[in-house]
This record gives sequence, C-alpha cells and structure tokens, in this order.
Amino acid sequence: MELGHTLAILRSLMLVCAANGAPVLFARLLGTRFARPIDGGIVLRDGHPLLGRSKTWRGFAAAVVLTACAAVLIDLPWQTGALAGASAMAGDCLSSFVKRRLALEASSMSIGLDQVPESLFPAVVSSLYLPLGPGDLIVIVLLFSVAVLATSRLFYAVGLRDRPY
Repeated sequence: MELGHTLAILRSLMLVCAANGAPVLFARLLGTRFARPIDGGIVLRDGHPLLGRSKTWRGFAAAVVLTACAAVLIDLPWQTGALAGASAMAGDCLSSFVKRRLALEASSMSIGLDQVPESLFPAVVSSLYLPLGPGDLIVIVLLFSVAVLATSRLFYAVGLRDRPY
C-alpha cells in the first residue's frame, strides 16, 4: 500500500473519530446543559423510545462542528467534515433505533451494531473526497471498531465513559 493511500485511510479515520468523540466530549464538558433529545421523548407502540435520551441535538451539533474543524486541520474542505459528522450521527441514531426495537438497554453494548453504522457512514462520505475504495472502507470500520473496543475500558477508568464498554 502506498503512502498516499495509507494517509487517505488515516484522514478518514480521523474524521470518524472526531465525529464520534465530539458528543462524548461535549457531554463531559456541559453535563446536561443543552442536552435536548433528538426524538423529543417520543415512545413508540413497542413501549420503547424512538432513539432515547442520550441522542441529543447538542451531540449532533458537536459532531458536525468539531468534525468540520478536524477536516480543515487535515486539509479537507470544512463541508466534508460537517457531512462526515452528520453522517456519523445518523449512523449512531440508526444503531440506537435498532437497539430500542430489540429492547436493548440504552448504552448497552452491542458489538458491531454500536460501531459499524457510526464509522461506515462517515467513511463513505470521506470516500467522496479521498481515494478510498470498498476495501478501504472495511479497513476503516475494522480499525475504528477495534480501537473503540480496545480503548473503552481505559476511557471508563479515567472517567470519560460511564460504563467499561
């Protein structure tokens, strides 16, 4: 694999990480301030919320803004970062929607479902601006998934996560 191609994968991975880390960072910084649920508290016929209270407009906005800033820092258009951030949050909301339909507890661990949509969606967006193919998207999703699972206990130990997964 040539250096330029490896850098494209790393740049995409940086956007994915920025998008997924921003809501966690802002939740730690702001607590419950500005934490309005995206679903407005809607409960569906199955008795479970549409998404749940942890999916907030604040987290969505944080992902869009911080990922736009990250894109500029790695020499990509800010619009690329904003779109990557929004798509990561769309993937995260999709995961939450599916988890609620499966009656899984909010913030419960679901390997794959928790990592794939929130990394695949922004990686696909990145591929519009970076020379990434389908195999590269798989590599990005796998690297992100392994990194999240590997660092989760560390983030719990230092107080960045409420649960060790």
